[in-house]
Amino acid sequence: MSGRIPESFIEELLNRTDIVELIERRVELKRAGSEFQARCPFHEEKTPSFTVSPTKQFYHCFGCGAHGSAIGFLMQYEGLEFVDAIEEMARNAGLEVPRTGGGEAPAKPRNELYETLDKASAFFQAQLREHPEAIEYLKSRGLSGEICRDFDVGFAPDSWDALMGHIGNDENSVKLMHRAGLLSQGKTKAYDKFRNRIMFPIHDRRGRVIAFGGRAMADDGPKYLNSPETELFHKGRELYGLYLARKRIGRLDSIIVVEGYTDVVALAQYGLRNSVATLGTATTPNHAEILFRATDTVIYCFDGDEAGRKAAWRALEATVPRLREGLQARFLFLPDGQDPDSLVREQGKEVFDGLLEESQPLSDFLFDHYTAQVDMNSIDGRAKLVQLALPLLKSLPEGVFREMMMERLETLARHRLPGAQSRPQVHRKSAAPRGGDHQSRSPLGWAMAFLIQNPGFAALADGLDELEGADIKGIEIFFKLIDICAKRPNMTTAQVLEHFREHPAAGHLGKLAVWELPGDDDRRALAFCNSVDRVKLQWLDVQLQNMPRIGDQSKEQKQQYLAIQERKQELKKSLDLAGPKD
Repeated sequence: MSGRIPESFIEELLNRTDIVELIERRVELKRAGSEFQARCPFHEEKTPSFTVSPTKQFYHCFGCGAHGSAIGFLMQYEGLEFVDAIEEMARNAGLEVPRTGGGEAPAKPRNELYETLDKASAFFQAQLREHPEAIEYLKSRGLSGEICRDFDVGFAPDSWDALMGHIGNDENSVKLMHRAGLLSQGKTKAYDKFRNRIMFPIHDRRGRVIAFGGRAMADDGPKYLNSPETELFHKGRELYGLYLARKRIGRLDSIIVVEGYTDVVALAQYGLRNSVATLGTATTPNHAEILFRATDTVIYCFDGDEAGRKAAWRALEATVPRLREGLQARFLFLPDGQDPDSLVREQGKEVFDGLLEESQPLSDFLFDHYTAQVDMNSIDGRAKLVQLALPLLKSLPEGVFREMMMERLETLARHRLPGAQSRPQVHRKSAAPRGGDHQSRSPLGWAMAFLIQNPGFAALADGLDELEGADIKGIEIFFKLIDICAKRPNMTTAQVLEHFREHPAAGHLGKLAVWELPGDDDRRALAFCNSVDRVKLQWLDVQLQNMPRIGDQSKEQKQQYLAIQERKQELKKSLDLAGPKD
C-alpha cells in the first residue's frame, strides 16, 4: 500500500494498544511500583534495568538506552519496518490502516499478490517431491529433508509454463504473476521465469513470501536467479533467512551474513541458525539498519579473495554510520576456494565456530585497509591516512566507540614520532556528550521534559509571544511540542514522541521522557511554569548581551534596555524557588 499513514490514526492505534500487554507477550515483566521491570531484551544484563510505564505507554532501558512506544518496541524486538509494525498492531486491534496522499493502492490486489506468491511456493514444494533428480541434488549438497522443509525449499520444473498452468492462464492471474515477478515476457507470450532450478522462497519480516531465489540445476544460464524488484520485493531492503532465524530463536546474539541461499541452509543444517544472505546485491545501509534491529553483533562472512574483500569493504561503509553504542560488526574471510556451505560440510561446525571467534573486528579491518594504502614511515603518508580515514570516522554516531576510533587514528598518525609536541587535529568532539547533557539540563531542557511527560501542561504555558524569534537552541522543538500537546492534551508520552520519530532530535526527546521529575503533580505543574519563565529570562539575557554598551545606545535602545531589565525583575519576583534550576 502506498500513501502516508495519518498521524491521527497512529495516535488512535497507540490509544488502543496497551504497551505492557504487548511487551509482556514477549518479555517476562514484574511490577515495580507504578511501573514494570525486566531484564532488557536488547542487551545482556543480570540486574533488570528495562522499565515499562503504563502511564506514559513508554519503555526505556537505563542500561543500553533503548526506548520508545509500542511501535518502537515492535520495530526493535521483531525487526520490523515502521509500516509493518503499524500493520501488525492494527491487525491485533481490529483496525484497517488508512493512507493519505501518494495515490491509491487498494488492499485487495495486494492481498491477491501475496496469495499468488504463496501458491507458487506451495507448487514448487510439491514439485520437489515429484522430481527425484532435484532431491538427489540437494542430498549431494548435504541437505536433509527436514532442513529443506524448514526453509520451504522447492523445485521449478524444466518447463516453460508449468507454474502458469498451475496458478491460471486467465488475464487476472497472468497480471498478478507478472506483478509478482514470476513470469518473463517473450515477443508473443509470457513464460515461467524459473525453470529447472532449486527454489528458495524469500520472506519479509512478517513471514510473507515476497520473492524467490533459484539455484540452477544445470550449467545453462546464471547460477543464481532472483525475482526482479517488485512492489513487494526490494533486494536492498531484504535478507534471506532473517524471518526464519528470528522465528526459531527470537532475539539473536549474533547474525552471520553470507552470500548465498545454500550457505544459509547449510549452516542451519549444522546448527548455525543465525545466518542470513544478501540477495545478489552489496550490503546496503538498509541491510545494516535491519541487522542491528535484530542483534547487537553482525559477522560478515566473505571469500578471502580480492572480490570478497571489496564486498566486505562495501559492507563496512554501509555499517559504520549505524554503529550505535553497544553494537559491533566483525569480518570473517574464508580460506581460498571455500564458502560457508563447503567449509561447514567438510570441516564441521566446531571449525566454523572457531573461525567466527577469530573474526576481525571492524576497527582492525578499517585501519588495516587504510594503512595498506599509505607509507606509514613518512609524515606525508600518515597525513594521507588522516585524510582517507577521517570522513568515514566522522559518520560514526556520537559515543565512546567514535571517541576510541578517533584516538586510534591520532595514535597511528603520530606513529614513530616520539619527539612530536603537538597532536594532529582530527577534530574530535570529546566534549559533545557532556555538552549535550548540559544543554538538556538547561531551563528549556527542563520545560520540554515536563511537557513530554505531562502533555496537559501545555495549557499552562502563557506569554510565549515573549519568546518569538528567540535565539535559543531547541526553541523551535519546544514550540512544536507546545502546539502538539495543546491540541491533544490527553496524549501519552509515547504518542507525543511518535510525532518526532523522523526528527533529528528524537533521541534527545526520548531521554527527556525518562527524566525523574521532582514533586507531585501540583508541584510539577508549577515547576513547569517556572522552567518556562527561566527560558524567558535566558532570552532576555541574550538580548541584553547583544545590545550596545549603555554609552553607545540610542534613545530607543535605552528604552528597550530599561524595559528588558524591568521584565527581568518581574520574572525573578514571580519565580517559585521550588522549581528546577540550571
